[in-house]
Amino acid sequence: MKKRRILLCLALAAVLAPAGVFAQAGGNAPLTVPFVDLTIRQPGTNQEVAFSLQLLLLLAVLSLAPSLVIIMTSFLRISIVLDFVKRALSLQQVPPNQVILGIALFLTVFIMWPTLNRIYTEAFVPFSQGRMNIEEAYRGAEGPLRIFMYRQMEGRPDNIRLFMRLSGLPRPGTLADVPTRVLIPAFILHEMTVAFQIGILLFIPFIIIDMVVASTLMSMGMIMLPPVMISMPFKLVLFVLVDGWGLLTEQIVASFR
Repeated sequence: MKKRRILLCLALAAVLAPAGVFAQAGGNAPLTVPFVDLTIRQPGTNQEVAFSLQLLLLLAVLSLAPSLVIIMTSFLRISIVLDFVKRALSLQQVPPNQVILGIALFLTVFIMWPTLNRIYTEAFVPFSQGRMNIEEAYRGAEGPLRIFMYRQMEGRPDNIRLFMRLSGLPRPGTLADVPTRVLIPAFILHEMTVAFQIGILLFIPFIIIDMVVASTLMSMGMIMLPPVMISMPFKLVLFVLVDGWGLLTEQIVASFR
């Protein structure tokens, strides 16, 4: 018991003793805390103004990074399809939304890996080595994303024509003629359309099960029993027997070009 009290006193002394005592005992200079001075002043030159604007723009881009990941990658389609599956199975809390978003995120990384690898090798590595400036790095990172988005709409360019017409631009001949400000909203509409089409196809077999269960309960006179409560186990059994998660993942990955 006495040993514990002695050790406790030594620990308190080590915590409460000033840092300068230990520094002087070791023969070093006293430990000092750095002083950080953040001041606001008027810019002296136009370069300082431009640098401040670039810094604000960078902070804005970083704050919008999660939204960019959602709307410019495969995350949008995957998350909508998985939410359709959850609703078609009449599931309320299982799996949780965090799990759905986690699955969509890692499937997005899997699908987007070739594009991300190109961005890393063609933009980030040369920029970090000083072989290109920030504008060239931006163009190098923009190119693979533009190619990915355009490939998804290659057979359905209706949305691109829509936004080109709304912008008053002529009909494009190649991908280079389509501005990024037109390509991104066209890609969003295309992904939402494809996701809803997949969701409708997923709903059909489960709606049939709901209709069969509801008509059976009506014929038996069990009107007060909710049909969803009876049909949900049958839908889960069907989903497990056909390896629903495996088939769903395979078809989602195959739907991207």
